[in-house]
Amino acid sequence: MPSSDEQSAGRTFPDQADPSPPATSDPTADPGRVPGVGARLHRLIPEASRQVLAVYGEGEDSPDCTLVLYEKDDDDAWYEAGQWQGHNGRKGWTTDHHENDLRTPVGVFTLSDAGGTLDDPGARLPYDQGKSYRVPQSWGEAHLHDFDYVIAIDYNRLRGTPPTDPTRPEGDKRGGGIWLHVDHGDGTSGCVTLPESGMEYLLRTLDPDRHPVVVMGDRQALKA
Repeated sequence: MPSSDEQSAGRTFPDQADPSPPATSDPTADPGRVPGVGARLHRLIPEASRQVLAVYGEGEDSPDCTLVLYEKDDDDAWYEAGQWQGHNGRKGWTTDHHENDLRTPVGVFTLSDAGGTLDDPGARLPYDQGKSYRVPQSWGEAHLHDFDYVIAIDYNRLRGTPPTDPTRPEGDKRGGGIWLHVDHGDGTSGCVTLPESGMEYLLRTLDPDRHPVVVMGDRQALKA
């Protein structure tokens, strides 16, 4: 099961309601830079990475976000390969995440392990399927499918282990159990969500050989 941190309770998919415009449409933007991401965070993207999931939070205290998958072509230019509307921590974002603060950590994190209650949809990342992802009934009906599919965000966790591994290398106070998972329509305890179709697409697309990472934060923080 996820930690107590989570227990506190261009392609667009057809179930995406009221899609926002792309995160950026600046024709003068540098094709070698992920749109909307400033120099400091851009330097944290591994040189080998050819897949970046950018999560653009609508505001420091907002639970709403836009997710855009970028892939790098043979000319080392980033192009948009998918876009979804989703949610982040119900209190917004933080650069100093702590357990139960109901905020999502800002930063650049690798994506290395996946799982869920449903059978593997063809994931390229290692996929752990099982009962350990079932949501407690006490969370309510709206959350029953949250963990049908999950991708672990490598914040305060051991890479190469199932998303449910409780190990927190930086200590429990720093929080953990930060996942990409199926959207339930509002803010989370710290995870990032998107529609189920988007999760399926990411699971089938994110490739360990392309060193995928997530770059996430509110739009202002991402520009730093």
